[in-house]
Amino acid sequence: MEKIRIAVIDDHDLFREGIILVLSQIEGFEVVFNTSNGKLFVEALAGTDVDVALMDIEMPAISGALTTEKALEVKPALNIIALTMYSDTGHYTQMIQAGVKGFILKKANKFELEQAILTVQRGGSYFSQEILQQLAFRYNGKTTGDQELTTRETEIMVLICQGLTSQEISERLHISAKTVETHRSNLLLKCGVRNVAGLIAWAVRNRYYSIS
Repeated sequence: MEKIRIAVIDDHDLFREGIILVLSQIEGFEVVFNTSNGKLFVEALAGTDVDVALMDIEMPAISGALTTEKALEVKPALNIIALTMYSDTGHYTQMIQAGVKGFILKKANKFELEQAILTVQRGGSYFSQEILQQLAFRYNGKTTGDQELTTRETEIMVLICQGLTSQEISERLHISAKTVETHRSNLLLKCGVRNVAGLIAWAVRNRYYSIS
C-alpha cells in the first residue's frame, strides 16, 4: 500500500518536530517535507510529491490562509488541514475560503490526527468537535431563508458532515456518485459557501447537523 505523503508547515520548531515524531509512528504515513515558512513550502511544492499538508494558521511573513491559497494554485488536489488553537478563531473564515479540508486542534492526540489525515485523503473533511462548534458561530455563510433544503439535500448534507465521500454517499443512498456531486454543487450554491468546510459550518449553524 502506497504511503500517504505529508508536509508539516508550522513556525514553532518544537511543535513541528513533535508532530513529525508522532506521524513517523503511524504506519502508512511519511513526512516528506517540513518547514517553518509558508513561502518556502509553496516554492518547494511543485517539485515535491505531497498528499496532505498540515498547515499552521498564524505564521510570520505569509499567513496560513495565503499559503493555502498559493499552494492550491500550484497543486489543486492537495488536501490541507489547518492546525489551530482556540485563539485562532478569528482566522477560521479566511482558512475556509482559502480551501482547507478541515481543522484540528494542536492539542489533538495521535488517534485523532491519524483519523483527520485518513479522512481528507479519501476525499472527506475533518473537524475537531471543539473547532466545529467555534466555526459554526463565526462562519459567515448566509442563513436559511426562502430556499429551504429538500429532504434529499438535507440527507446528503448530514452525510457530508459525517465525513463521507461522494462515492460512500452514493452507496449509502443507492444513487449514482454523479447525482451526489450534483446535489453537493447545488448545496454549495444554495447555502452561499465555496467548499465543503464552509458547508459543514453552515449546516451546524443552521441546525441541519448537530455536534452534540
